[in-house]
Amino acid sequence: MISSPTATSSGSTSSSGRSANADLFDQSALSTLAQRLVEAAKRAGADAADAVAVRGVSQGVEVRDGRVQESERSEGDDVGLRVLVGRRQAVVSTNDISGDGVAKLAERAVAMARVAPDDKYVGLADPSLLARDFPDLDLLDPQTPSTAELERRACEAEVAALAVKGVSKSGGASASSGIGGMVLVTSTGFHGTYLRSRQSISMTAIVGDGTTMERDYDHTSALHAVDLLSPEIVGRTAGERTVARANPRKAATCKVPVIFDPRVAGSLVSHLVNAANGASIARKTSFLKDRLGERLFDNHIRIVDDPLRVRGLRSQAFDAEGVAVKRLAVVDDGVLSSWLLDCATARELGLTTTGHAHRGVSSSPSPGPYNLHLEPGEQTPAELMSDIKEGFYVTDLIGSGVNGVTGDYSRGAAGFWIENGECTYAVSEVTIAGHLIEMYKSLRAANDLSFRYGINAPTLRIEGLTIAGR
Repeated sequence: MISSPTATSSGSTSSSGRSANADLFDQSALSTLAQRLVEAAKRAGADAADAVAVRGVSQGVEVRDGRVQESERSEGDDVGLRVLVGRRQAVVSTNDISGDGVAKLAERAVAMARVAPDDKYVGLADPSLLARDFPDLDLLDPQTPSTAELERRACEAEVAALAVKGVSKSGGASASSGIGGMVLVTSTGFHGTYLRSRQSISMTAIVGDGTTMERDYDHTSALHAVDLLSPEIVGRTAGERTVARANPRKAATCKVPVIFDPRVAGSLVSHLVNAANGASIARKTSFLKDRLGERLFDNHIRIVDDPLRVRGLRSQAFDAEGVAVKRLAVVDDGVLSSWLLDCATARELGLTTTGHAHRGVSSSPSPGPYNLHLEPGEQTPAELMSDIKEGFYVTDLIGSGVNGVTGDYSRGAAGFWIENGECTYAVSEVTIAGHLIEMYKSLRAANDLSFRYGINAPTLRIEGLTIAGR
């Protein structure tokens, strides 16, 4: 791999900079470069090739106690070339091609491929699967906020949090924006591009001090500024959540129903989809490896991946191999109905790609999700927990104690103790444990789904998890 660092800067930046220039949205030069790389690879002896060019621009401001602590901007274009010689593959990347660099990069890639091991599953996508229609998914906000605007958003979020009675200090507020895009060109004739903007605001508040200190946060992220929650809402919510966590207790060890707040409920979807990743299935390192077509959930549960959702945080019209993407029910009426596949894992499993290839400039494609969500149920969150005499409402999860091979689940958690259907006192420093297969069997969903993250779920209820406390 040939690489050099992306340009970065810290400290004060101009209020507009390159982000206001039209050339930021013009990917024609990247498209031309990708096409040249593919053509150079063919001339150098590659049987097939594809090239990706990735644009990244980001700026962010961090504020504490009304003062800017850090202001940062970075931007750069990177390219990657994948070549195939027979069933041998190599990937090279760079962000600096000048002079005869295109030819040299292609020659180096072909030389690497010739000494790589054979892999009977590698190869470009079948041309019949390539995307031909590119719907407008409204991914790009043409108005890029200035540094001054980001500072205003962060300051207003912090002011709103500190105005909440009981908040003792700020843990910091931030606001950011960025643009990311990709160009993909293949030797089979595919040429696709997309650009996606993103903006965010976050706030962390603190209550208490020393060993009694507690903190919580709120965050909003969207492609378009108009879809963000206001800084005031983000700050106030962060403050209210923090105050509610003051003076937590430890719960006694027991086995009770557990309610997952929407901001952590998506993790249960993530664990399932990670296990349904075709790469894990092919390696036989997933607790779901023999369960395709099996009922894992109640028959009302659907988990959907939708890459074509308008203004979705991870939406795009084609995958990293140029394959057309589509809405996919990973779980349909409670049944595990599909793996997430790219071309190589699909070939290994004797299936067809689902259009879930992702890649960076320095890696070959591998499967991954887009916009995941678990569809809502019919009960309100209050109705979902109304019959719980004793239980645990989780608002925060800590650590990554989930075994994707066995399905064993154990994570640190904080939240609130439930008594007679109501949240009562704050709880911290406990562990919740179970097995994902058993957890999914009892999962029930409330009706409060909203699309705020890359993975979204409504409030969820799981029966009989073990709470390890005092």
